Amino acid sequence: MTDVAPPVDPSLVDDAVAIATEAGALTLRWFADESLEVEKKGDGTPVTAADKAAERRVRELLAARHPDDAVLGEEEDDVEGTSGRRWIVDPIDGTKAFTRGVPLYSTLLAVIDEHGPAVGVIDLPALGHTVWAGRGRGCFLDGHPTGVSGRSEPADCVLSTSGYSWWPDAALLAVKHAGFQLRTWGDGYGYALVATGAIEAMVDPEVSLWDVAPMPVIVSEAGGRFTDAEGAELDLRPGARVSGVATNGLVHDHVLACLGD
Repeated sequence: MTDVAPPVDPSLVDDAVAIATEAGALTLRWFADESLEVEKKGDGTPVTAADKAAERRVRELLAARHPDDAVLGEEEDDVEGTSGRRWIVDPIDGTKAFTRGVPLYSTLLAVIDEHGPAVGVIDLPALGHTVWAGRGRGCFLDGHPTGVSGRSEPADCVLSTSGYSWWPDAALLAVKHAGFQLRTWGDGYGYALVATGAIEAMVDPEVSLWDVAPMPVIVSEAGGRFTDAEGAELDLRPGARVSGVATNGLVHDHVLACLGD
């Protein structure tokens, strides 16, 4: 990886946004449908026909438009590629919320190239919003430039997460005592809030790669900072079990210190 990665081709950004939003729109066919059946996967997480259909659509579009690229997704087997580029898809991030009729779920799509994170998309179908970024191209909310907040005092800052039940007790107490306002606007929605300046920090102590693959480029292009819970770059290896910390940059070290406690 070079010291300064080149800006990504704008057409690749446009294509990723188009693919993610098409798949996201497809999920609305099942949203708030009381007859929707929820299955349990081997790891105990839920999956529905909407998850499967949305990922299938992403893979169909990628096979047609980028047949040489690798694909990693939550619901189907990996596809090997020859281009050196890999797409990572989470068709419904927040399936539990989706099945309960909560509109904060998202469709996530990321592109990784030989230089690292290249494109990230957070589509929020039920809310009608999309956040996206391309390396060197900026971060956008529905086509308009967007960025992180300028708040730096924990007492003025909101820290969100997908849920506090799996946090280490010491880390949870540390962020509480630091004065952060704690919320649970979770999953991809929480990261979108950081990138658009609505909140200052989003933390997930343990997630899968597809849950956060779009976030490094989205948050950095928005002017913030994204690392894992130990302050390192995101592990992009397939199958990696990772963590995510996204902030406006001004409180990042403070959040990491709390997690270290």
